[in-house]
Amino acid sequence: MPRRPRRPRRMAALAVAGALGLSLAACTATVREGPRPNKPTAVATRPAYRATDPAKLTIAPETLPGFRPPTVQGPGSYSKMLTGPMGNMSWLEYHGGDINWQIYDQNNKPLPNYSPTEKTAFGPGQDYTNVQGVLTFRGNNERNAPAFGTAEVKEKKLEMVWSHDDGISHSYGSVFPGTGWTGQPLLVHWPDATRRAMDFAPEFANDPNFVEVIQPAFDGKVYRLDLATGRPTKPPIDATYGFKGTGSIDPRGYPLLYAGQGLNDQNGVLGPWGYKMFDLIQNKMVHALNGTDPVSHRPFWGAWDSSALVNAASDTLIEPGENGVIYKVKLNSHFDAAAKRITIDPQVTKMVYQSPASTQYGIESSAAAYRNLMYASDNDGHIICWDANTLQVVWAQTQGDNDDSTITIDETPEGVYLYNANSVGWRGGKRHDLVSNIRKIDALSGQVLWQHDVPAYYNDAVKGGVESTPLNGQGEIADLVIFTVAKTTSPAEGDMIALDKKTGKVVWDRHLDRYSWSSPVQITGTDGKAYGVFGDSGGTFHLFDPNTGRDLDTVHLGGNVEASAAVYGNMIVIGSYGQKIFGIKIS
Repeated sequence: MPRRPRRPRRMAALAVAGALGLSLAACTATVREGPRPNKPTAVATRPAYRATDPAKLTIAPETLPGFRPPTVQGPGSYSKMLTGPMGNMSWLEYHGGDINWQIYDQNNKPLPNYSPTEKTAFGPGQDYTNVQGVLTFRGNNERNAPAFGTAEVKEKKLEMVWSHDDGISHSYGSVFPGTGWTGQPLLVHWPDATRRAMDFAPEFANDPNFVEVIQPAFDGKVYRLDLATGRPTKPPIDATYGFKGTGSIDPRGYPLLYAGQGLNDQNGVLGPWGYKMFDLIQNKMVHALNGTDPVSHRPFWGAWDSSALVNAASDTLIEPGENGVIYKVKLNSHFDAAAKRITIDPQVTKMVYQSPASTQYGIESSAAAYRNLMYASDNDGHIICWDANTLQVVWAQTQGDNDDSTITIDETPEGVYLYNANSVGWRGGKRHDLVSNIRKIDALSGQVLWQHDVPAYYNDAVKGGVESTPLNGQGEIADLVIFTVAKTTSPAEGDMIALDKKTGKVVWDRHLDRYSWSSPVQITGTDGKAYGVFGDSGGTFHLFDPNTGRDLDTVHLGGNVEASAAVYGNMIVIGSYGQKIFGIKIS
């Protein structure tokens, strides 16, 4: 008998936020500080190489430390031993066994010996795109750049500049208002040729400083706004069914939006699941991947919360689904700016996997990439590293619980590292010593280098623990990784924790009167000073000092701020359950 779809978690968050009292002002934060032995004395430099050729960037998996070749199980079918984290309960105590995966073509036929001649690999995060802005969740393939440029900060204040209404979706017997998790807006300063091709009104078309905000929302619409004023730049695209995650703009500056449908019920009317691709010249959908995929181990649930990565050099999109399928899409795109025409002809390859730990299936985090090595965490607590070229699993481990937090990558002279944490999810009915496990992992081998545990409460609909993506510190806070942890001291409260990247020890720990699923964002001042922003479930948006955790200023946004912010210069854009998208200036 097939399992019933898991209730969408976000529907319960509105009731929780309402119970907390959305008009409450932020309280003074309680911060405990510890030693900070590795504080930078100079601004760290980014990786020296600036390659974009996938063939030169590709790493042969068999050269990685501890690599084990897979066992061939059949045509297009493979297996490999599953590993586990250190500490807590070992993977052997949980499950043991192998991870198995299969590779299919777009006609759902197994692909034996899949090894395409064209390579897919990403360069350093700063080379993900040459377009100015924040074009995917957390800005790039390393998921560590949700802010573009620098901000001139003197007063350390937040000023509400504009707001724009969005709507509400009545779905699954509940309501989804405004924007939710992860819900990050996209901010794009279009190349001149692209801007001209889209036939904007003269006030935007003739403005060389024009930056567009693109925000898919719960109500099934994609809003297009002017960053400076909040005025509509185009009519909203009506995609009918709601979006929960974050979209992606093509990093080549092509007028293409990729956005996954998170709901398939609009006012009681059910529709098909789809990962949708939009032509922003015509302002309409031109292609969709089917979420109810026959190769899926979870074919009855086809939502998409992940934000795609597009490898510009190979014209390839990578997108994991909540159906547990990892999609590799050769876009076959062509943009003729003079003719004002963009075309795509997607060709799809799929990988699906399972292990003895698999019961829920589905990936809600967004994939991160170091060269051709891709990383994602899933509902069953796996972290999967796979080769973007062959779709073979390089290594996989089980983290012990639901893991929706997007991995962020730190590429340093000492090595390449992943930062990730799980929530308190399906362990809730089995164990009482519930903790959220925060980990630093060697990206090449999968070895866990340190682990920090934070007690958290279990709630099936609104998870405790870590649901946000960490702030991977840069510049003057390059020694810190900062996490928001939900439902720590009570089901309503939370913590924000800054850990030393080298040791995993607490540098500061801030108590939150209202928990947060919103991912903290670093803003860098023109003087090099670091600032941070995040939202909480009580509706407060915080400007804080990431060196200490203490608030500098707050504004109230009328509802649970579950979404993550994006920043362009001095302008911050964020949505809330208050059915508004906000433009906020840091001054």
